[in-house]
Formats: sequence, C-alpha cells, structure tokens
Amino acid sequence: MSKTDRRNLPVNADRIAEDIDALAKITEPDHPWTRRAFSPLFLEGRAYIEARMKAAGLETRIDAGGNLIGRRAGLKPGLGTILVGSHSDTVPDGGRFDGIAGTISALEVARALKDQNIELDHDLEIVDFLAEEVSIFGVSCIGSRGMTGQLPEAWLSRTSGDRNLAQGIAEVGGDPSILLQQKRPDLAGFLELHIEQGPILEAEHKDVGIVTAIAGITRIEITVEGRADHAGTTPMGRRADALVAAAQLVLDIRNAATELAKTPGHFAATVGEFRIEPNAANVVPSKVVLLIDGRAEIRSDMESFIAWVDEAVQKVATAYGVTIKPPVRVSDNFPTPGNAGLLETLERACDRVGAQHRRMASGAGHDTAWIAKVAPAAMIFVPCKDGRSHSADEWAENDDIAMGAAVLFEAVREMDKTLQTKA
Repeated sequence: MSKTDRRNLPVNADRIAEDIDALAKITEPDHPWTRRAFSPLFLEGRAYIEARMKAAGLETRIDAGGNLIGRRAGLKPGLGTILVGSHSDTVPDGGRFDGIAGTISALEVARALKDQNIELDHDLEIVDFLAEEVSIFGVSCIGSRGMTGQLPEAWLSRTSGDRNLAQGIAEVGGDPSILLQQKRPDLAGFLELHIEQGPILEAEHKDVGIVTAIAGITRIEITVEGRADHAGTTPMGRRADALVAAAQLVLDIRNAATELAKTPGHFAATVGEFRIEPNAANVVPSKVVLLIDGRAEIRSDMESFIAWVDEAVQKVATAYGVTIKPPVRVSDNFPTPGNAGLLETLERACDRVGAQHRRMASGAGHDTAWIAKVAPAAMIFVPCKDGRSHSADEWAENDDIAMGAAVLFEAVREMDKTLQTKA
C-alpha cells in the first residue's frame, strides 16, 4: 500500500505505529519481545493501553476474568455490544505483533469513530483479553473463556510458584469469586484482527485474509514399547527398537498429513513432542512416547486421520516387532467456523477500502474461538514477513496493519446497522 493510499484510509496509521512501538519497548531487555501475562511488564503494558483508551474517551474497567475493556456507549441502550480486540500478552522471545496488532487496531477503530464524530447505536467495547498465550499456569485463552463462562473451575487451582491462577487473576484486577458466573448475553458480535502467522497472504500479495474457520486441534498420544538391549552386542536383526518404530511412524504421519492437506480445507499434523527411554547412547531404546498435534478446518478430515492413525500403529508394530498401545486422544477440539454473515460483512468492508482479500482458515487458536460459542464472531488476518511468528523475527508492516484496521472500522459501522437486538 502506498503512502497516498494510507492517508486515504479512515484510520490513522501513524497512531497505530506509535502504540505498537511503545508496547514493543515494554519487554524483557534480553528477550525481545517478551511481556508474559501475570508479569510486572504485562501490567506495565496494560497501563499504557488503558491510558490510551481513556485518551480516546473510552470508559475503562477490568472484568471478572481479568480482561481490560474500554467502553463507548451507544445511542440505543440495550441494543447490544459490538466487541473488538485481541490480546497484549506474548510468548517468550517473540510477540511484537501477535495479539498487539489486533488490540491496537481495535483501539484505533474507537479513535477514528471519535475523530469523525460518528455515533453508533450499539455499545462498542475494545478488549485486551487476558492470557491468550499459554501462561505460566500452563493454560491459555484465560480471558476469553472467563468472559463467556467457559473457564473450567479446576483451572483456578493451577499453580505457578507460590500462587494459583485465582490469585493471578485477582492481581491483574479480576474477580475470581464471581468469575465462574460471568456471562455476556449482551454481545451482538465480535471481530478480531491478527497477523496471519503464516506465509500465504504475503506470497499472494493479499492485504487481508478473511478467516473461514479456526481449525480444531486434536492431540493424540502414542506409546511404543520395545525391548532394552545392549547397543553394541545385540544383532541388528534381533532388536525390538522402539525408536526405530516410532521414527517410521513419524514419517508415516507426515506423509498422511501431506495427502490430507491436498484436499479442500486446512489440515496439518506435527509430532513435536518425543520422549525416549532409557535415553542412553549404549542402550537400544525400550520405550517412546510421542504426541501428535493435528489441526483441521473440516472435522471429517480429522476423523479420517484419527482412523488412519489407529490402523497405522498396528502396521508399524507388526513390521518392527514392538508393541504400540491404542492411541489416546489427549484433547479433541472441533473447528470453529466464522459467522457467515460477518464474513460477508468483512468482504464488503474490504471492497470499500480497496483491500485485496481472500478467504482462508486459521491453523492457530485464537480468543475468537471462545467468543464464537456465545456470539457471532469473525477474524481477519494481515500479512507478516516470511510468515514468521512466535519468534523475535516476527514482523508486520504498519501499512498492512492500518489497512486491516480500516477494514475493521468499516465492518463495525456496517454491523451497527445490521445486527439484531441481543437484549
């Protein structure tokens, strides 16, 4: 996008850049860009965002789930709330734009409405969700689950050091005593902007990705049991090597996932966790536990993959003389489709601001998946350099973020006219 194009947008690109740069400076000095939830740096970043919300004329609060919210009252009380936002916490060593771009873009929507003296019928809320990333308590999407009554009660007892999650939520301003009863029946619709975290938009020279669905995530644990033997004296043909069998299985999983990925709809499967026993150089491995992370936009693809895994482990066990226990589904979450009406709203918004766009799935999880369970919700992606994310090298051009913010601005205005009463 040219500088001329940027000046024609209904949002202020320089203001977006200023806020993202300011948040980037709030980081662990030796670990850019690190500002993890529940840390002092996270609270410092929150304080900056809250000050900017207030400067935009928003009324701020922390809800029971620890989410920072800036509210702009609508002209018709009781019509419902349009919610826009993302998160400001980061993974270790890599979160300059992940979440932050969406949070600041949402704030810019509110500022642009104020600049142009545009009043909405609906209430508008800008949200910075608490702990979208995996937190020090080992769980993620704490704020979006908490806002919508989907936080498991057992999570509140999860500990990190000398405090539990309930204490952590209280420390950031939430109220764990009423958290489990918190609901948001007023939500009329939700939008989230996020960097793509993949290479497609950049490769295709698209400004915006309209997210058709957030892929369901299924994790499958497989245990391969062989026999420990002396690595120097046991003949190669008389071994029951659990690692060799597991390695074959990893290759088979990759090949099966590659074939499924050729069909319509996003699919990926990764073995990223591997534990070996006894893990000694001079002992034939006796046991391997591996974890498959499978992600599917279309549920039937995941069902096909699960069935394939059940058959594949038996074939490998027979071929390599080992025992493989029946695979265990550690977790199994279904895909979350974007709201059809909001996807069309976003496409029209793209057309109005001149954003080149395409529909695409998200292979990563987002807060939107939890909000979508209680209200119409949708996401847009903006490009990031080389598709890099969760890395210190993560980068998104500010002009691209501004174009996405302009799409949000136009979509919010249309939503205000078309969404039905929630009250």
